[in-house]
Amino acid sequence: MTSVVIVGSGFTGFECARRLSRQLRKHNASVDISLISPVDYMLYTPLLPDVAGGLVDARFVTVPLANALTGVRTVRGRVDDVDLDGHTLSYTDPEHRTRSVSWDRLVLTPGSVTRLFDIPGLAEYARGLKSTAEAVYLRDHLLEQLELANIDDDDRRIRARRTVVVVGASYSGTELVVQLRALADTAGEQMGFDPNEVKFVLLDTAEKVMPEVGDKLGERVQQVLRDRGVDVRLGLTLKEVHPDYVVLSDDSRIDTRTVAWVTGVTGAPLIEKLGLPTERGRLKVQADLRVPGHPDVFSAGDAAAVPDLTQPGKITPPTAQHAIRQGKVLGRNVAASLGYGKPKDYRHSDMGLVVDLGPHYAVANPLNIHLSGYPAKFVARMYHLYAMPRAVNRWAVGLAYLTDVFFDRSVVSVGLSTQDDARFSTSEGIPLPRAD
Repeated sequence: MTSVVIVGSGFTGFECARRLSRQLRKHNASVDISLISPVDYMLYTPLLPDVAGGLVDARFVTVPLANALTGVRTVRGRVDDVDLDGHTLSYTDPEHRTRSVSWDRLVLTPGSVTRLFDIPGLAEYARGLKSTAEAVYLRDHLLEQLELANIDDDDRRIRARRTVVVVGASYSGTELVVQLRALADTAGEQMGFDPNEVKFVLLDTAEKVMPEVGDKLGERVQQVLRDRGVDVRLGLTLKEVHPDYVVLSDDSRIDTRTVAWVTGVTGAPLIEKLGLPTERGRLKVQADLRVPGHPDVFSAGDAAAVPDLTQPGKITPPTAQHAIRQGKVLGRNVAASLGYGKPKDYRHSDMGLVVDLGPHYAVANPLNIHLSGYPAKFVARMYHLYAMPRAVNRWAVGLAYLTDVFFDRSVVSVGLSTQDDARFSTSEGIPLPRAD
């Protein structure tokens, strides 16, 4: 039987598997589709800031593969090596056993990992926002620090516990800082301290906040941040990270116990092992999403440098919008390579963007119509409910949004994610087994 193996269950791999399975079922094709991933769900990453801010439960942003992908065999494991000539790959299962799989078509959608730099202490003391473990940890850690500040008797430690440093003023970093701000405001009201005593610092080496949204919306975003008491420092990044303070690139010091690193992504480590041409850490592919020189291998999403046919010479950015649409084209083109349907090149039609800026505010430009405030908030939330690929998840997130209108956020540290669970390396693969 012909076999198709998809590596990764992110937006691209998930959409590819779903579209491919539907296409093959239409033709009663005898094809075995397998999807290999370290996790058994598709993670709706745009809502991770909402998870960190205590607005949405982590379960609501995970779409189970088992009941969302009809006709697809899901395999838990991390792919470690690919033999392109021999048409095989090896993966490690959750119990650290190595297994091998053969394939007739291979789809490489392993996604991306947090882009780290050689900054002393960064990997040890900072946390990212690529997984539910990281989002839950950031929420719990911030609340714990606020609780400890309430009983501490050292002014310097109190200030450090009530200071949060977020690095990265793009989509995720900006949404994260405003959601944590909203959580801290609620915590202050319920714990009995002045919420204004909690300081938030947003760093970025860029000259503007969210330059990708344009000058007009970018200025509105920055004004919202100022209004909410966020100290925005541009042209700066981290130089050192310590357990209770950070040193910035201008040698200034900030006492803090909470550091979030949300500066961007690079292709998964598997891509480097392939020995194939890359661009900016991403695997080079053709417009039809095939890997040059390997007609049976396809790739897209954050791990691939997909040419942007609307802007010759450029590649598509690693965004959820591109990942979802590329996944659908992938499914179509893999089916076409097996003789079912016709292939097409990936051509992106920009439908705009949405940026949720916490309570009562957002910015959006659907179809190039600039919106802000409540209208943008409505559009942002409706977009996420539309883009969520499972009705149960849409229902749960919708209820969370409705609850947020009438009730305060829950201020509780549930302890489901430890500091080790939320390490960059752990969140990007299979965690090491814990000692009994």
